[in-house]
Amino acid sequence: MIKARMLAVCLVLASVCAAKEHDYQKGTILRMDSASCGVQAKDSKSITGELLGTDSQNKKTQEVLCQEYVLQTDKLTYRIRPKDDKHPALLPIGETAQFRIQKDKFFLRVPESDGKEREYVVVSMTPRQDAPTQAASSN
Repeated sequence: MIKARMLAVCLVLASVCAAKEHDYQKGTILRMDSASCGVQAKDSKSITGELLGTDSQNKKTQEVLCQEYVLQTDKLTYRIRPKDDKHPALLPIGETAQFRIQKDKFFLRVPESDGKEREYVVVSMTPRQDAPTQAASSN
């Protein structure tokens, strides 16, 4: 009984250790831009002003800016934004990044930085103008 459990534990550990690492593509982070994500509105009403009717209808609005990165690969240029708007990580410009696309999600990590994989939103994808075309490479 104990040997069977030990064998089962060994098989589980071996399968975890032999699990395939994700296949990452490589790209270079060219730049970071600030892009408008929307507007944040804040009321300046107070309870006393509401009861007495003396508060004016002042609303303070402030434009919210998000980080938008340009990631260039061999064939495409991606514009991406962090999925986590509250605590976005700053990516190092000019460094090589590894990314993978799984279903409809874009995951990116920078090994030279902290190496953590984070989820990003793809804003746009454009083909590189200077990338060699397949027709030219096959000739």
